[in-house]
Amino acid sequence: MRWGLGRERYRVAPGVYAVGTPNDRSPVLISANYKMSFDILRRSLDGLDAWILAIDTKGINVWCAAGKGTFSTREIVHRVKSCALERTVSHRTLIVPQLGAPGVAAQQVKHDCGFSVVYGPVRAMDLKAFLAADMHATAHMRQVTFSTLDRLVLTPVELTSMLKPALWATLALFIGGGIGPDLFSFATAWNRGTVALGSLLSGIIAGAVAVPVLLPWIPGRAFAFKGALFGLLVSLLMLTGIGTSSSLPENLALLLALPAVSSYCAMNFTGSTTFTSPSGVEKEMRYAIPGQLAALLLAGACWIGAAF
Repeated sequence: MRWGLGRERYRVAPGVYAVGTPNDRSPVLISANYKMSFDILRRSLDGLDAWILAIDTKGINVWCAAGKGTFSTREIVHRVKSCALERTVSHRTLIVPQLGAPGVAAQQVKHDCGFSVVYGPVRAMDLKAFLAADMHATAHMRQVTFSTLDRLVLTPVELTSMLKPALWATLALFIGGGIGPDLFSFATAWNRGTVALGSLLSGIIAGAVAVPVLLPWIPGRAFAFKGALFGLLVSLLMLTGIGTSSSLPENLALLLALPAVSSYCAMNFTGSTTFTSPSGVEKEMRYAIPGQLAALLLAGACWIGAAF
């Protein structure tokens, strides 16, 4: 799942699940039906007796589902009623993960199904302490963190998402690499295409792995800018290694294309972060994507022109 393979099918059936041997007084915790979210919650409750009410978020995790509208007041109310939860527990309290709060109106849940909402901690690992403290969260439990390890864990799925575009780009690079005075040469396509592919992969790794890991230390606020800046650094280092073996148009193509690819990949990471908002992402894309496309087109013209 960390590589994003089959995530759309990685879900559990909505409904009530038992952890340990719960009774009618055991707490009820709301979860998304994305199986990774469900399993992490279940693992964090090891040794406790509790109920998990998995609502139908279409297999999306809690935070993303809250933003998309599937982790919602309506779905919680519907699932409470359809599962007849009032027959399972004698209390009327639901523990909703804090990151699901944007999609849940506590007063409306209370009004529609009779259950009160208590917002639990950000991290499932804090649930035992939260429950032991009579459902009182500390400031630490309420704080969203995004450490280097947190960012690194997310990079494999970023690489996977780039796989299909990279395959099409590879085909285009080998075709474009063979264009020259003799119309087309397979030998030239292999030689120039291999070099260009190395630049493409360097841009993807720079934007999808290096930028997320180094995110707080790269200057700038916009992810597209951070990616372009780091990509430019990588391209300059590559030019230092190439020396005089490449022509000026080829060097210019590298200086344009690699930062553009890195910028796009870094911008794509905004959907995984706590550093921005949906409106911020939309604003960034409006000005970044045209610039990235222009840089790639100009780079392509310089690179193909260098063959003549």
